[in-house]
Amino acid sequence: MKLPQYVTACLDALESAGFAAYCVGGCVRDACLGLEPHDFDLCTAALPEETERVFSDHKLVLAGKKHGTVGVVTDFGVVEITTFRTEGAYRDNRHPDWVKFVPEIEKDLARRDFTVNAMAYSPKRGFADPFGGREDLENYILRAVGDPVTRFQEDSLRILRGIRFAVRYGLRVEAETEKAMLSQAHLMDNLARERAFEELCKLLPLVSANDLLRFGPVLAAVIPELRPMLGFDQHSPHHAYDLFTHTAHVVEGVPARLPLRWAALLHDIGKIPCFTLDEAGRGHFYGHAKVGAEMADAVLRRLKAPTQLREQVVTLIDRHMTKIEPNKKNVRRWLSRLGWVTMDMLLCLQEADMGSKGTGRPAEMVQFPQLRALLEEIQAENACLSLKDLAVNGNDLMALGFRGKEIGQCLNALLEQVLDEQLENERTVLLDFVQQHCRGGS
Repeated sequence: MKLPQYVTACLDALESAGFAAYCVGGCVRDACLGLEPHDFDLCTAALPEETERVFSDHKLVLAGKKHGTVGVVTDFGVVEITTFRTEGAYRDNRHPDWVKFVPEIEKDLARRDFTVNAMAYSPKRGFADPFGGREDLENYILRAVGDPVTRFQEDSLRILRGIRFAVRYGLRVEAETEKAMLSQAHLMDNLARERAFEELCKLLPLVSANDLLRFGPVLAAVIPELRPMLGFDQHSPHHAYDLFTHTAHVVEGVPARLPLRWAALLHDIGKIPCFTLDEAGRGHFYGHAKVGAEMADAVLRRLKAPTQLREQVVTLIDRHMTKIEPNKKNVRRWLSRLGWVTMDMLLCLQEADMGSKGTGRPAEMVQFPQLRALLEEIQAENACLSLKDLAVNGNDLMALGFRGKEIGQCLNALLEQVLDEQLENERTVLLDFVQQHCRGGS
């Protein structure tokens, strides 16, 4: 394992002072997979006070000292060095009741989540791998260290982390570990919402439809609104898939951009409360886009998602059933309402939604290349789509004697005329229209 010089220097300093020291965790896992590690965590037999003395000539970060971690500031960032430790029970499913420092690396590795993360490496001492992490990596297996139920009861976020590791590295979850993930998923109710949201944001860009179908019950433990979608028969000739299978394919079908992946995951959560069955046994979901947008807003507020992301997702879900006719005037109006970024994401969501029904490629799919061609034309024309694009502004109207609300009303009227192709976006044309048709002015 090749280490950067600044990491080697930290290890050498500890070893020279008589303390065993290793790189540990993710950096060792990634190196074993042939990937280039970017973050290096170290562990050592040195107590925190001893680590402080070894690096007394460095600036130190001591916020985690009581848990055994000393941050050493180097020219390449902070290297966290943690004393070998073991831990007590996790009665809150997140924090250990106590932490005890120990002299052996093996006891430290025994407290970690998965065997592939329970490996350590020292240039002087070689690999420490008491739980067979290297062999599991070679066999593409994700296995909990020790008893998986205990590991997940200690910190239920490990369930989502395990899914992410399996998806990211193409690992097969060992049978007892997967069984424990499902049986202990209810413990994720105890997670701080921000922790769950952060982990889901790391996971969603990585998942395929098969990943979501396999781990759907786990996701439903974090987002209960997904649970009734699992296996739900839509009773529709337009849908060969159950509701969650369709959703999984939509998630896979959109680009791996976070707002899109969240919108795809939640786009049909409004179908369950809107479901009706007609006399012919056919299912209907009238109004599900609006209801789904409201539900998605509540989900993302509960998870404490950033406002911008939440608003983007809610807009996409609210509009995902809107038919956008492929003509330039109509597309310009939608661009004016949504903006370029949201418009592009909406088309991606609609295309994935329409193409993920399992019934073949609908004839309506032809509209998407047509719409994108129109977007390219409009972009090339540098078209006026918003008030800031108008060739006149509020100062121009104030010079003509307009005041207060009249200014905004008049500018909006001008934009409507331009979007309808009734007026050219030329200063003289717009001012002439104002003087002839708008009220106010001197």
